[in-house]
This record gives sequence, structure tokens and C-alpha cells, in this order.
Amino acid sequence: MAEQADVIVVGAGLSGLVAATEIADAGKRVIIVEQEGEQSLGGQAFWSFGGLFLVDSPEQRRLGIKDSCDLALQDWIGSAGFDRDEDLWPRRWAEAYVGFAAGEKRAWLRAMGHRLFPVVGWAERGGYDAMSHGNSVPRFHVTWGTGPGIVEPFERRAREAVGNGQLTFKFRHRVDALLSKNGSVNGVSGSILEPDIVERGKSSSRKIVGDFTLQAQAVIVASGGIGGNHDLVRQNWPKRLGQAPRNMISGVPEHVDGRMIGIIETAGARLINRDRMWHYVEGIQNWSPIWPRHGIRILPGPSSMWFDANGRRLPSPLFPGSDTLGQLEYIMSTGHDYSWFVLTQSIIKKEFALSGSEQNPDLTGKSWSMTVRRATNKGAPGPVEAFKTKGVDFIVRDKLDELVAAMNALVGNNLLRTEILRAQIEARDREIGNAYAKDTQVLNIHNARRYIGDRLIRTATPHRILDPAHGPLIAVKLNILTRKTLGGFETDLNARVFGHDGRIMPGLYAVGEAAGFGGGGMHGYRSLEGTFLGGCLFSGRNAGRAAAKAVA
Repeated sequence: MAEQADVIVVGAGLSGLVAATEIADAGKRVIIVEQEGEQSLGGQAFWSFGGLFLVDSPEQRRLGIKDSCDLALQDWIGSAGFDRDEDLWPRRWAEAYVGFAAGEKRAWLRAMGHRLFPVVGWAERGGYDAMSHGNSVPRFHVTWGTGPGIVEPFERRAREAVGNGQLTFKFRHRVDALLSKNGSVNGVSGSILEPDIVERGKSSSRKIVGDFTLQAQAVIVASGGIGGNHDLVRQNWPKRLGQAPRNMISGVPEHVDGRMIGIIETAGARLINRDRMWHYVEGIQNWSPIWPRHGIRILPGPSSMWFDANGRRLPSPLFPGSDTLGQLEYIMSTGHDYSWFVLTQSIIKKEFALSGSEQNPDLTGKSWSMTVRRATNKGAPGPVEAFKTKGVDFIVRDKLDELVAAMNALVGNNLLRTEILRAQIEARDREIGNAYAKDTQVLNIHNARRYIGDRLIRTATPHRILDPAHGPLIAVKLNILTRKTLGGFETDLNARVFGHDGRIMPGLYAVGEAAGFGGGGMHGYRSLEGTFLGGCLFSGRNAGRAAAKAVA
């Protein structure tokens, strides 16, 4: 006889944990089914930088940032670019989420012990007009403890629910099919995989040692996206971004493969906006990889000069930190799938951060003494220096001609010419000495340094790139890094899934990346950053509360 619960949650990532703990708190019994082992609890959120999008927060106000729900929604809608009939529910989710981020989100998390780093980051700054893409003000709040710090409150609640008999984990259980009765989803079936204590993130065994069937009154799908499956990424690659890259690196482990999305779609769920995706252009190959093709994203400050594969500077406003998909579209239009940063030791020391909990031991370990050294060290943070020394994408030289020769040697061509790069760098250098300029990137640097958060820890003192006093020179080859699926299963605000016929599928819910973080794609075409974890929190909470009320 099949084991039973009130609700089954497929996936033990952040959105699944949130949904399950809300159900357990409501006094219902919930089973979490997860194909990976217990060591992978928390999913992709564990590996994240822990960034959260908050609006008009105390942290912003202390730094003199004036924000509002109206301004944030203006930025969101301008970035999302909703333009399809399918965007009805994604837009409703966007409006509801911005209200959540401006309202109870911070207090809800804080009541569980969650805390924030006091300096607010400024991601996706745009550079177009006020109604276009980008954050008008800094809104990127880093969790004190990074990714593990955002997972911890929900893992703790889940383990408490296990102790109370309200929640059961089924690790190494891979769902292969949905079950239904009388038109309503009422369970899952699948394969039991052999135990595997492989390190978190590494590829685990797929050997089947049994099968299972679980029944419930509702099923919540929290299975993640497709970023680890490059074939599926290429299959869904939008033509508006040019040809899919020949070479990509992965920002997520191999098991983030979209398999469950295909199963749920085959069962009748409506998948929308599958061509909307979020991949980074500042990816570097991990010199100490955990999963196949493991890449890390550079979180750059505003000063590095950015060149395409042919040695042309990226056009305004496609400077570091401005418009991820705009940069991706431009880079792919060059006929190459890589680009270059050129910078100095003074810039890398102050401006380079690496995304990911494991690349930020100070913030992840909640060490104030280590964190303070970010601003006072003579060198770059330890993980950044390790990449500079050991990473295959980093080149360090004293002279520009030597740097360019090494850049060409790294990629095996002679596309870059020293005189072309020198002319562009010297032109920028001539403008850097004034507090005013016509070079948009120089204007951006001055604008960034007017914000105390950037001036303290994220923006180097303006200087000439070719000034030996700030050397050596550094070049970084930037790769396309797969990351997030922005489309997903269409859902209403209770996270109930629509079928192919446009009707709600009774008993089926979808959350997190599988639902495009809400509605089938609440980000539209572009993200404002800090919104992926937040989408998991919001959609998981909505689904958990709605499912708990719906079951008898």
C-alpha cells in the first residue's frame, strides 16, 4: 500500500523547504521527496551569495537610500518588459512580490533569526531611461551567512517538524510520474536510487535499487530549473540573443537538468516563457571544481574595462554591473562566446567579489574580523587572489603588449591588437582625472563613489589603467555561465498550476524556478537581482499556505 501524507513536495531546495514548513506549521503532514542525498538539503540556495531584493529597508535608510514600492515596481516593470498574452499571471506575481519585498518579507525572515550584512549592494544598474531596465537605487541585501544563512531557518523548522511527526524526508527518491484520480493529482511514483554520500554538488549515482509510490491530496513541484543541462539550454535558447554559445560553463550542479519539468509538462501542465533565461557573462572556470564544468561568476565593481573578443570596448551602457542580458546579446552578436576584462591590481583588490557561499568565507562564516579586511587588505580577498594565481582565465603582466600577447595565446588566435586596446584605454585614462567627463563609464564610477556603500567596499579610487603605480595589469577571459530559468509552469497567486486547456489542475502546485519563481516567469525578460531566492521564498510560502488550507 502506498505511503500517504496530506501534501507531497518534490524537491528539497529552498522553495520546497519553505512550502513544506508552512504546511507542517498548519498541522498537516508533508513528505519531501528529493533525488539527491541529505547532504544536498537546501539545493542551489546553499551555493548562493544570499542576496535578497528588499525595498525601503532599514539598511537602505541608514545609508541614505530613498526607496519606495512605487519606484521598485517601476524598475521591475521596466526591466521585465512584459509583452505576451502569457504574461498575465507573471505580472500579477511581480506586483505581489514587490509588495512583499516592501512589506513583511524582512520582518518574516528576521523573526526566524535571519540577519543581513549592513551594506546594501547595487546590482543591475541599467543606464537607460527611468522606465527601462535596472535598479534606480541599491537594493541587493546580502544575507549574513550567505546561502547557508538563508537555508538555515527553514532547515531548522523542517527538522523540528520531523521531530514532531509532521514532516518526512525521502532522500534518494526520484520522481518519474505524477499520479491522479478523478482528474485530481494525488501522488507521485518513481525510483529509489542507491545511497550515495558523495560531496554536496558532485554528481551522484543513478543506480536504481527499488521503486516507490506516495499518495497525498496535493503535490507541490519544487524541482528547480535547467541550468545544468546545456543541451536543454541550447534547445530553448532565444533567437533574440543570437546563436546559442558553443562553449558554456555551469553555475549549477549537473542534477539541475530540467528532467522533472518535462515529466510535469507531459502530465498536462502548461509551461510558458521557456525561452526566457538568465545566464551570466562574467563566468570564470573554477580552478577547484565541484561539479562538471563548474563556473563562478565575478561580481564586478564599475571600473574594469570590458572588451569583446575582437578587442572592441563594449558600448554604453554595457559596463560592469549594468545589464546582464544586454551584455549577453551584444557578446553573442560578435560571433564569439567570450569577452575580456582589463583592469589593475588596485581595481581587483577593491572591486572583485565572487558569487557563491564557498567563495566568501568571511560572510558565510559570519566573521566580522575577516569581513573588515575586505576594505583594509593590501591584496584582493583570498578567494579572488587564488583565482588570479591559479585560474586558467586570469593573466597578469606588467606591460600592455605582454598582456595582449598572453590573451591571444590563451584563446589561440590573434584577434587582439595592442595598438587598438592601447588607444581605447588611453582615451579613457585621459578622462579619469576630472570629476566630470563625457565617457559614460567614467560618469558611472563617479556616481558609484557618491554612494557610501560603493565608496567603502566596491569602487576603487579612480585612476589610469596604464599607471604603473596601480599595476600589474590583469586580463580576465569571461565565459558564458548558465544559471537560472526565468520561464516555468503557469500558476495563479496560490501557486496552483494551469493545464494545457487553461484550467487549474486540481491538486498540483509549482514553486521556485520550476514556476519561473512565480506565475510562469515573474521576472519577464530580465532580473533586478536578489530576486531568485526571494521568488523561492514567496512562491514557497504562498503554495504551502494555500495547499494547507485546501487539504481536508
